[in-house]
Amino acid sequence: MRELRTGTNAWLLSSAILFACPLLIGTAKAAQDHSHAVHTTPASHVQQKSAGIKTGRSAPGARMASGKHRVAHAFGISCVPFAREVSGIQVAGNAWQWWDNASGQYARGDRPEAGSVLNFRANGRMRLGHVAVVTRVVNPREVIVDHANWQSGGSVSRGMTVVDVSEANNWSAVRVELGHQGTFGSVYPTYGFIYNRPATGAVMASVSRPAPQPAINPVPSDLRPVAERPWQTMEEVAEFPDRPHRVIDTRINTGVSR
Repeated sequence: MRELRTGTNAWLLSSAILFACPLLIGTAKAAQDHSHAVHTTPASHVQQKSAGIKTGRSAPGARMASGKHRVAHAFGISCVPFAREVSGIQVAGNAWQWWDNASGQYARGDRPEAGSVLNFRANGRMRLGHVAVVTRVVNPREVIVDHANWQSGGSVSRGMTVVDVSEANNWSAVRVELGHQGTFGSVYPTYGFIYNRPATGAVMASVSRPAPQPAINPVPSDLRPVAERPWQTMEEVAEFPDRPHRVIDTRINTGVSR
């Protein structure tokens, strides 16, 4: 009787083990698959974003095209690392520090060249300045740039037009195209261009006659320091007090009528 009971227990134990094995194997495989998904999905996402920056292309479906313009939405990218990656110019600091930090390391000047970096100065609307990579020179007053974080959300804007509106055509003041609207924004002060070649000790300046300013939409605002704005700007006229004009006679009174 004891032997029969022992044999029955052994048979039941064996059956339980055989029944449980597929469940254990399935659970282990599911856990392994979940672990694989957790570790590979974020890495693949980050690699895809990095590849988009290095090659200058965005992932399929993350691009808007309109004529010569393309805006690749790569959120979280600021202008400085984008400019370093695309141009190869390795300058330390925030965008407003690039001009001084490039001194003695990279050539600088006010002549636009493809591959150079247009360096924006800090102003009341853009405290950290800005940098944009020139991809093509259209004429002495117009260039095409790629830059990041000009629009909200840290997106990369490609094929955008920038025009020089400085009186001397020295690229000290520019206006940037607003998306795909065909209009241009405010006047921004700039330092000039930083070139991807060693500094020679001299700043490259244009020797040609200043080109005419382009005919574009009226200026919304001028972000240059007041002392650098021309007196002809509409903003300066609007700030002038509304009172009758008084003519001052500067002639010396000699008692003789003229």
